[in-house]
Amino acid sequence: MEGKLRLYLDLIRWNRPAGWLLLLWPSLSALWIAAEGFPGWHLLAVFTLGTILMRSAGCCVNDVADREFDRHVKRTAQRPVTRGAVSVREALSLGAMLALAAFALVLTTNEAAIAWSFAALAISLAYPYAKRFVSMPQAVLGVAFSFGIPMAFAAVQGADSFSWPAVLSAVPLLAWVLLLGNLFWVLAYDTEYAMVDRDDDLKIGMKTSAITLGRADVPVIMLCYASYLVIWGAVLAARLPFLVLTVTLLAAAAQAAWHFTLIRDRERERCFKAFRLNHWLGFTLFAGIVAGHALR
Repeated sequence: MEGKLRLYLDLIRWNRPAGWLLLLWPSLSALWIAAEGFPGWHLLAVFTLGTILMRSAGCCVNDVADREFDRHVKRTAQRPVTRGAVSVREALSLGAMLALAAFALVLTTNEAAIAWSFAALAISLAYPYAKRFVSMPQAVLGVAFSFGIPMAFAAVQGADSFSWPAVLSAVPLLAWVLLLGNLFWVLAYDTEYAMVDRDDDLKIGMKTSAITLGRADVPVIMLCYASYLVIWGAVLAARLPFLVLTVTLLAAAAQAAWHFTLIRDRERERCFKAFRLNHWLGFTLFAGIVAGHALR
């Protein structure tokens, strides 16, 4: 039983928290912006635990969908489903239980958040298969990894019914602007991730942004970082004290510049390092948002 538990923890990447941290910081940032400050312990717990659960469920689905491809990629060949240590049925059952646990958390919020959670689930399930048909599947991942933003606004603002007008009005234009900005960030760090496996992906015919962009990969990544910071900076300009906003954006921009030094030569290990450290960039914006609202 202990050995099986270790396999399940490996399946959901329990020892690699960077994945759920990349999801968590934009969602919590959106919570603070929507609530104009601390959103309360209930919503903080729901979105923190829900993020961990849904990222873990996504790993289960992704590994099942990619099991035939992963065996040809150095980095993923030893994943539990790929090497047969965990069956497809086991992985899908675990993923379903984790997703249901996350949905149970959403049920403690309101009608709008519940309704938007179905859209979030649909996009999450679509991503593993987008890599077969879409030349820039990272854009699909960007929407999936950013959907905590409209859900945060829905959870804070609520709706008085399950009617579409009420559900739609719970998510203002501001949330979609933040989602767009966050999508650029996801494109940046997941293209870094894709650069790690580019040689293997070319051999097996997998579609990724690193392959599609070719030698334009590094310039586009830096443009995406800049777009992310400009869009979020523009939104936060009216919400944070000038000094806090300036320090936050400069600290984030310095990290993006450091990532350029890591990826410019396209070395596998350095690109992977850049990807793994991206959660600190997201945390930097989150910390600035928390500090800024506290000082208002």
